[in-house]
Amino acid sequence: MSALRITEAFLYMDYLCFRALCCKGPPPARPEYDLVCIGLTGSGKTSLLSKLCSESPDNVVSTTGADNIRKYWSRYYQGSQGVIFVLDSASSEDDLETARNELHSALQHPQLCTLPFLILANHQDKPAARSVQEIKKYFELEPLARGKRWILQPCSLDDVDALKDSFSQLINSLEEKEHEAMRM
Repeated sequence: MSALRITEAFLYMDYLCFRALCCKGPPPARPEYDLVCIGLTGSGKTSLLSKLCSESPDNVVSTTGADNIRKYWSRYYQGSQGVIFVLDSASSEDDLETARNELHSALQHPQLCTLPFLILANHQDKPAARSVQEIKKYFELEPLARGKRWILQPCSLDDVDALKDSFSQLINSLEEKEHEAMRM
């Protein structure tokens, strides 16, 4: 844990103590967000989320028939406040093209087009992994997502801190969006 995070943790603990002693009430609830996590079969969605929750990804079983249910993804979009799109940065050209098309569809979907996107370029620990710059260019993110809130981050199961940092960036983006809505 970095010095900044430790300081933040102590400040939050001081805040909780202050609230308990002076304000006679529980601390305010931390906001909860409804996020949708999508990506092709084998991209690592479940493994990454398991690792983030400190569960062992060793017991994760790939979703069977996931390619057949892709057409139903949009049923999960309603009420979402943010999108996590996981792609396998070491996948074949065909799979990368399919992921590109699915991401483009999601970025343009009426229920998602105004939401913040966290795009995780997973499997960065594999030799065939493409860099974030290669993915940004191949997926044409600059022109396609202009005016949208998106974060493209490299990740792997080996680097939990980077994964947590990616989610922190998404949460910050969600909080900024919330504050903007309150100002209007």
